[in-house]
Amino acid sequence: MVVVLAVLFSVSIATPWIFSRLGRPTFYLLAAILMAAFVWTLSYIPAVLEAEQGAASGQPNAPPAEIFEWIPQLGVELAFRMDALALALCLLISGVGAAVMLYCARYFPPAETAAGPFAAQLFSFAAAMLGLVLSDDLVMLFIFWELTTILSFLLIGYSAHRVFARRSAIQALIVTTLGGLAMLVGLLWIGQLAGSYRISEIMAAADTLTGVAVDIAMVLILLGAISKSALVPFHFWLPAAMAAPTPVSAYLHAAAMVKAGVYLVARFAPGFHDSTFWLPLVLGLGLATMIVGAYRALRQTDIKLVLAYGTVSQLGFLMMVNGLGTEDAALAGAAMLLAHGLFKAALFMVVGIIDHETGTRDLRVLSGIGRAQKPLLVISVIAAASMAGLPPLFGFVAKEVVFESFYSYALHPADTVSPVWGWVVMVGVVIASALTVAYSARFLWGAFAAKTDDDGAALPATAFRGTPDAVFLASPAVLAGLTVLLALVPGPVQALIEPFATLFDPVAPEVHPTYLALWHGFTPVLGLSVLTWALGLGLFWLRGRVTSEARAVPAALDAERMYRATIRTLDDVAVWLTSKTQRGSLGWYLFIILLVATAAPAGVIAFSGQVWPGEVIVAEQPMQIVLALIIISGGLGAVWAPKRFMAVLMVSLCGWGIAGIFALQGAPDLALTLLLVESIVLVVFVLALRSLPSGIWTQNPTRFRVGRALLGAAFGLVIMCATAIAMGSRIHEPISLEYPWMAYEVGHGRNIVNVTLVDIRVWDTFGEITVLAAAATGVASLIFVKRRDVQRRQLHEVPTGSVGRVLSDKALSPNQIKEVEVARSFATVAREAWLVAGRTLAPEHRSIIFEVVTRLIFHAIVLLSVYLLLAGHNTPGGGFAGGLLAGLAFVLRYLAGGRYELEAAIPFSAGALMGWGLAVACFTGVLPLIFGGQAFQSFIVDLAIPVIGEHHLVSSVLFDVGVYLVVVGLIVDVLRSLGSEIDVRSEQENRRSSTLGHGIHAETSMGVAR
Repeated sequence: MVVVLAVLFSVSIATPWIFSRLGRPTFYLLAAILMAAFVWTLSYIPAVLEAEQGAASGQPNAPPAEIFEWIPQLGVELAFRMDALALALCLLISGVGAAVMLYCARYFPPAETAAGPFAAQLFSFAAAMLGLVLSDDLVMLFIFWELTTILSFLLIGYSAHRVFARRSAIQALIVTTLGGLAMLVGLLWIGQLAGSYRISEIMAAADTLTGVAVDIAMVLILLGAISKSALVPFHFWLPAAMAAPTPVSAYLHAAAMVKAGVYLVARFAPGFHDSTFWLPLVLGLGLATMIVGAYRALRQTDIKLVLAYGTVSQLGFLMMVNGLGTEDAALAGAAMLLAHGLFKAALFMVVGIIDHETGTRDLRVLSGIGRAQKPLLVISVIAAASMAGLPPLFGFVAKEVVFESFYSYALHPADTVSPVWGWVVMVGVVIASALTVAYSARFLWGAFAAKTDDDGAALPATAFRGTPDAVFLASPAVLAGLTVLLALVPGPVQALIEPFATLFDPVAPEVHPTYLALWHGFTPVLGLSVLTWALGLGLFWLRGRVTSEARAVPAALDAERMYRATIRTLDDVAVWLTSKTQRGSLGWYLFIILLVATAAPAGVIAFSGQVWPGEVIVAEQPMQIVLALIIISGGLGAVWAPKRFMAVLMVSLCGWGIAGIFALQGAPDLALTLLLVESIVLVVFVLALRSLPSGIWTQNPTRFRVGRALLGAAFGLVIMCATAIAMGSRIHEPISLEYPWMAYEVGHGRNIVNVTLVDIRVWDTFGEITVLAAAATGVASLIFVKRRDVQRRQLHEVPTGSVGRVLSDKALSPNQIKEVEVARSFATVAREAWLVAGRTLAPEHRSIIFEVVTRLIFHAIVLLSVYLLLAGHNTPGGGFAGGLLAGLAFVLRYLAGGRYELEAAIPFSAGALMGWGLAVACFTGVLPLIFGGQAFQSFIVDLAIPVIGEHHLVSSVLFDVGVYLVVVGLIVDVLRSLGSEIDVRSEQENRRSSTLGHGIHAETSMGVAR
């Protein structure tokens, strides 16, 4: 099963390429592959029947299954199972799918370029539906369920240039996704209650699963089934989905996708049909859907919409009988599933042929087609009669068993159900079936009959562009032929689906199970069938009056209008909320975030009755109080700082104070890292401030400062209280108690923090460095208009001997003039340059002391960063701290020598550094797999070097090298984005201003001269 699914999905991926080579004949290949899947499904029939016979004889034999571990920690498996229900659905999906693919080979014109992706999506849908019905794991079932949702969205929106197609696709996606998310909660809930996500195990333990939690879980699962199968109140999305091409309607909306909800109900019905809310939802909504859909079908003038609303009605019928929970109903439901797929797919194909050859589907325009297109008429009559439940067709055979099931249920209602309810359902089913006969006759009349206008004059016969060839007619003809064959020989279908029906109990001990047959004799059920035919033909005869009455449906009862009103309300609320919160002010955004983050936990703490710790320690030593005062002073200073640089400095003061707290608490690694981070962030903030308007800090200088300070203090207090409560509420030992011996014995290191990062929780670190690389790319994208490598080439093209713009001496004080003269001496004499690119700075921007200190300590800092990298496995340090320290070294080079000095210091692409870092880290994870280990599993190599001595090389150190490179690349990228690029733009702006000033001066001089 897994191999077949893998092959089908592989073919779907290759289909666009195949279509580009073969063109439209690709559909023949896809039809052949699905037919092969149909034959493969048939090969399972002996094993499925043997399993049932073994169960009947007291020697249980499980149906064929394939199980592979996927996520054992969560109990999720690649589990697939072929039982009787799955077998029947697989035959329907693959068989009708092959017919639809064959039909597509004539439906699309030869030059249709979009048919390649369409074929891939339709074939992928077939594979997803097969995976859905074969899944024996709840998580796998949901994955395939959502795949069908996404693929149906793409298929419905095939004509993306049409607004209605796009709107219909989005509508179907929203409705089915809403139900799917609710269903996911129910599936996970029932899996947790059962202690297994295996569907077969859950059904085996269903008798022990009772209570309110199970009832709610079933309601959520039914919500997914109801939305997928378009039951009231979600029925409106299916008719709108008729914007899709006809092959999509013939497959997704007749034989496959909409059957997913019915299948889900049939799958869970054996164990949970007696839960509290099951029958009220299934029977109530199913009956309402059956009547509403059939009634709405009578008002349509588009023959495709007649079938669409008829499909809605039939889905309610299928949902009712498959969810009833009796042996007869299970047999009837499975048979009706097959019958509906056959006749409804054939009818949609007929509509596609009419639309393809006439260019219209309006029954008010179509006239006289039946006389000219006899083969098409015969196919339609057979399929429509089967839909109406007329003999001798399989639709009649299946409907008779359905009627028998509801009739028996009305005579022998369950103990928990009122006897009146069974007869209400029976009467409703008869009325809806009569409406089905009426819209079936309306379809035939509208598509094929000769018509007259309002004055009684005969309408001209609708002309066909060409006679449909044998290939075009083959698919609907085969499906219509099967409805006749299976009615005459229903035994194979009976044998196929009977094992599923035996999972249920009979409606009453004295009632004998029914069976599929064309003739059951003169029974009350046959009388009900005759009654439905008579009522249906009477309604069709009164079609003018019924149609006018149907058009008078109040808008308040129109589900689609209610949906649109709901969406408009959501849009209005979103616009209002956005206008109140998204004001373009970063301060306002932070205020909203912190306000919510303060109020929500505070409310929980206030009303949840949490137990406070019995003992609170304010400080363990005086230095902690001093550092706390420094942190508080930094926070208050940031609020009342007169300049923005001072505010940034005060924020960094808070960080440095917190680093001191970490150091006092015995966490030197955290203290060192935070100290380096705060230093880097200080520089980045200062660089970023250059691109902000200079007056932004002085706007409204006193507004809301007190409120901001109070909110910040409240947020800190709430977080402190939440942390204290969390620590006091611990009932189990923390997992970190295992870290010391794991770090030493497993990770082969004495530094617990570093070993945790690169070994114990290496997946977290790998994700974090990936986020760092993405963040650097995001920062660069906000700054760079052109590519980064282009900017680097421009930097090298600028003459390194040129001196930047020098301020006029007249604008400087005497002391400043002396400083500039000293700086000029270093800028113009090459042999006295302290730094390689120092002469590229404007003299007034240079600092001799800064250049000297940088020249002295740069290499020492880089060496220290390498030491922190290599020694971090056993002593404070590591790749992150080492990378930060190396980044600080490059910050010094940039501040001392400018952007040219930064390029001279590290002539590598920052993106390449981050890429190599990620590659090294990824290689560390993949390498153990080559030797039969697990991803990121660390290993140690012991070396005995004669002179140096014994050394232990741990593979996780190599991962630390990757972290080191990513961090260095990140800092260099930020320096080039917020530093070098801003410098370039500033100089370009200065040159433009200077050029403009010279031009104005020249024009003024010329004017004076004239």
